[in-house]
Amino acid sequence: MPRALIGLMFFPRGGSAHVTRALAHALPAHGWDVQVVTGSVRDGPSDAKRFFAGLDVCTMDYTGALTAANPLAHDPPMHPSFEDRPDAPDPVFAKVDDAGYERLVDAWSAKLAEAGAADADVLHLNHLTPLHAAAERVAPDVPVVTHVHGTELLMLEAIAAGPPAGWDHAEAWSARMRRWGRASGRLVLLSDTQEERVERELGIPPERCTVVPNGFDPEVFDRREVDRMAVWRRWLVQEPRGWRPGAGAGSVAYEDADLGAFSDQNPVLLYVGRYTRVKRIGLLVRAYARARTQFARPAPLVLLGGYPGEWEGEHPVEAIERCGVEREVFVAGWHDHDLLPEFFAACDAVVLPSVREQFGQVLVEGMACGLPAIAVDAHGPGQIVDDGRTGWLVEPDDEEALAGALVAAVNDDAERRRRGEAARVDVRGKYSWPALAARVAAIYDTEVGQPVSRPAKI
Repeated sequence: MPRALIGLMFFPRGGSAHVTRALAHALPAHGWDVQVVTGSVRDGPSDAKRFFAGLDVCTMDYTGALTAANPLAHDPPMHPSFEDRPDAPDPVFAKVDDAGYERLVDAWSAKLAEAGAADADVLHLNHLTPLHAAAERVAPDVPVVTHVHGTELLMLEAIAAGPPAGWDHAEAWSARMRRWGRASGRLVLLSDTQEERVERELGIPPERCTVVPNGFDPEVFDRREVDRMAVWRRWLVQEPRGWRPGAGAGSVAYEDADLGAFSDQNPVLLYVGRYTRVKRIGLLVRAYARARTQFARPAPLVLLGGYPGEWEGEHPVEAIERCGVEREVFVAGWHDHDLLPEFFAACDAVVLPSVREQFGQVLVEGMACGLPAIAVDAHGPGQIVDDGRTGWLVEPDDEEALAGALVAAVNDDAERRRRGEAARVDVRGKYSWPALAARVAAIYDTEVGQPVSRPAKI
């Protein structure tokens, strides 16, 4: 059986890790053996050995780098990020100098050599990162398929618009990423809305790209019966994982008395995701505070996610307290992906106000469980959600429209259920991982044996 090595520079915490895991499990059924090479953090939700359990995985351990005085100078060096988050251990790529870049390439060259990259039939590299330079050094004759998840495009677009202050090495990274993209035999995009952006930012025409949206496991994400109150009592009262930053840092715990709104008669709204600016959680909290005065009955909003210690801008707890909705909007913290179906089963609609969501994995998974979606009509969500049929779409950053969608979803039970059922049918026909993995395997089959072209170094 031919072997694909799937590379992921980052430790598991975002959508690309979930995509990697799903494909690695599904591809053997389509004739491909898979090995995963990835970053990792020990003893937590981002422990790659745990996250990729049951798979052949080779890890780069970032645990020491997380707390090092200079994470990029640690051995191994911390991976950078496509996001510029102050005080984060992973600086934005555009701030990393040439020496830091070389350390990253050296470390990943050794890791790819350890994994036997030169003997693979295809290298499937997630994002545009120094993994590409390491692959060129260690396995120059192995064809590369690059999975563009979108965060790299956001950074390139920010550079093209005029790099923010402190992005002193932006142009060097932009040139590297363009070169890595052009050296790839095929680019996998999440939606056709990315084709024009890839051509503009990387100079790669649509005919070299294949759209393969993110998907879901149909055996895991489906309707199920749960004791709704028991779910929320466990994760909000008995085993709370919500957290607050700053001087009052610590867990956010609730009492049984706070859960009255979670009765079976009341709809529950659910947000799932990280606490980054583009997610617009503060906007969601403000829209909820506006909408609640029009709710026919209580309808709690749960914020699930927020990687521990990581946030941008105003923390959700601060937004909740500022809007005076402490007993109506609940922070439930970060949980394993395997628990998501249980949370979806205890809710009635999934909400994603993100303005630059490159796909919208959580929408697909929630819709597969029979939930209608409330999202922004842009990028991936604008293609996933059929406004008026499978959910509600609003314009980006439109607080009033978002509040109106929340009111409509809460107050009309019959319409909410109708859209939820349509959502379930729709995504099961479009976004099932077994079918999507077949498309990825077909890309591999085409690339095997093709000559590898290496553009001149810039």
